[in-house]
Amino acid sequence: MNSQKIILSHKKQLMVISGSFIFLALVAKFFSYQEGYRLSMAISALFGILPIGLQAYQAIKVKVISIDLLVTIAIFGAFAIGEYNEAAIVAFLFLFGHFLEQKTLEKTRSAIQSLVQLAPTTAWKFFEDTVEKIPIDEVEEDDLLLVKTGAQVPVDGVVIEGEGSIDESSVTGEAQRVAKKAKDQVFAGTILENGTLKVQAMRVGEETTFGKIIELVEEAQDAKSTTERFIDRFATYYTPFVLILALLIGVFSKDIRLAITILVLGCPGALIIGVPVSNVAGIGNGAKNGVLVKGSEVMQVFSRVDTMVFDKTGTLTNGKPSVSSVKSYGQSATNVLPFVARIEQESDHPLGQAIVKYVEKQMGNIEQYQVTNTTVIKGKGIIATVAGEKLFIGNRQLLSDQAISLSEVEADEQRLQQEGNSLVFVATKNEVVLLIGIKDQLREGVKETLQKLQEKGIKRLVMLSGDNQLTAESIGKEIGLSEIHGNLLPEEKANYIKKIQKEGQVVAFVGDGINDSPSLAIADIGIAMGNGTDVAVETSDIVLMQSDFKKLLYAFDLTKKSVLNMKENIGIALGTVLFLLIGLIFGYVYMASGMLFHELSILLVVFNSMRLLSYRQKKKKLDRNQLFKETEELN
Repeated sequence: MNSQKIILSHKKQLMVISGSFIFLALVAKFFSYQEGYRLSMAISALFGILPIGLQAYQAIKVKVISIDLLVTIAIFGAFAIGEYNEAAIVAFLFLFGHFLEQKTLEKTRSAIQSLVQLAPTTAWKFFEDTVEKIPIDEVEEDDLLLVKTGAQVPVDGVVIEGEGSIDESSVTGEAQRVAKKAKDQVFAGTILENGTLKVQAMRVGEETTFGKIIELVEEAQDAKSTTERFIDRFATYYTPFVLILALLIGVFSKDIRLAITILVLGCPGALIIGVPVSNVAGIGNGAKNGVLVKGSEVMQVFSRVDTMVFDKTGTLTNGKPSVSSVKSYGQSATNVLPFVARIEQESDHPLGQAIVKYVEKQMGNIEQYQVTNTTVIKGKGIIATVAGEKLFIGNRQLLSDQAISLSEVEADEQRLQQEGNSLVFVATKNEVVLLIGIKDQLREGVKETLQKLQEKGIKRLVMLSGDNQLTAESIGKEIGLSEIHGNLLPEEKANYIKKIQKEGQVVAFVGDGINDSPSLAIADIGIAMGNGTDVAVETSDIVLMQSDFKKLLYAFDLTKKSVLNMKENIGIALGTVLFLLIGLIFGYVYMASGMLFHELSILLVVFNSMRLLSYRQKKKKLDRNQLFKETEELN
């Protein structure tokens, strides 16, 4: 066993020795020293066959007929008929090709390797009287840590003290500084460009967002698509078929040279490696640019998507709504708003948080009010008692269910909806007391991105929103959506996706990953936008780590490019086999030249896949005529 390990761990050295003896053989041939030529070639073949034969033996032990076995038999066959030069050249080319293949494959995994190298290894921890440097494995939740200028943030946490700017490119893929201050969230693996921060650890080690990114990318690169599984099954039967075919040809034709040439030409190396290497390169490119794709199966399905469905808040919009209008009825807004904000403090809904920020800015602290008897009604709102008064806060449906009259507010309701506001109704037991209008800004580049997606084959662009229909239509029409559906609960969104799937559509759902879990799971492809939230990372097939809508187009282009690359590699592999068989039939291809073409085809598919590592989204070229036209208009 130790001798086997020694041999396999020195494959490179054995390859060099084998090549050196081939060189000596060529020197001997140059000086017409025939015996020296044959002896050197024989020694070269023996050194070359050691690791190849050993790998074949190990494969046979687990009942696998591998490429190594085909090559081993071919080398022994060539040796048996005295073709030492063929045996030596085949062995050396096989080892050399495998060496180059491994080196280039390492480059295709460079993205994940660079991510792993960015993982923090140490942290500065506050103790009672001092700050000490400790290994990252010793950091625990709630520890207080010091992050200095130029250092990595060691954990996911919250800033307790200090200010600074952080490069979050390792998480978002976008190399720009983000200002941080007290109460802001920070992520492990990011770099503090300037300033000093005191951070409380919330998640450590593999539980950090950065740790999960590495884990997901590694899993995705190892995951196999339907195509890969088919090729693996094909190779399982194909390789024994080649072996049996070569034996039959040898027995019936008595042509041993032809039989062993068939063994060499029949090696399916390029076919087996073509799809996985494209998968690794494509996923690596995405990870480097803030797009997590969970496997090549996801790539293949996403490349066939013809319908995209979008949530509104936090997806098409920035997810940072602000109060634009407060209309009161009967009671003063000043009296009721603090109660509403205090209740909404216990909610994580974006509209509720917008109300809290508005009231705190206008009226200051609201902590003195005590909230009791809180009931959250999913998709409708919240009922709670504060300062002895029971309030109903939510959408129109919540108040209708409580038989509260809305006639007094209908005119204001319609006006605010037409202006693109999301509405929050506030009522006591008997009447509406407040109507709050809240607006959210569209994400930058949404309209242009949607247009480009349509140009690239997306037939239907649909918005599903829990907001009222008028508000949803106001936003949807502005950005050119083909279908707009409002007033939907999370389960109703999921049911809509099921309906269009039954119509034969391949559906991608794009949401913020917070309250869209059913839709993300049911869609053929779930895409979560956000800044690396746990829910987004866990529930979706594709995660856009930064809140940049244009990354959706990049992800779509990347998957299409990767799938095309996989098909190109399969074409190269099958084309090589066909070329070699035709060459064999007409007598132009022999054992050594066949092995050379075989190894070249493997390198060709690897190099072809490596093009994905440098893939970048094409930037729109400046239209000079349009520029002149706009300049004239300005003048």
